[in-house]
Amino acid sequence: MYKFLIVFEKTATGYSAYSPDLTGCVATGSTKKETEKNLYSAIEMHIKGMIDDKVPIPKPTASSEYLVFSNKTLLAN
Repeated sequence: MYKFLIVFEKTATGYSAYSPDLTGCVATGSTKKETEKNLYSAIEMHIKGMIDDKVPIPKPTASSEYLVFSNKTLLAN
């Protein structure tokens, strides 16, 4: 089983998404849910292609967290 970090970004027309661990594997959609569904399919296809090409599937290494900044800190300069 693989577990990949997914990054969603709001766009002017909906959403886009990608996984930092799967270079070039991206998807878009009108809603976040549609984008998630499209990316799931894209990842399946991407990994099947890697298997067919005998390319090793990368081990997931990306992680995320939020850094919090106060307005005071940002406006101090």
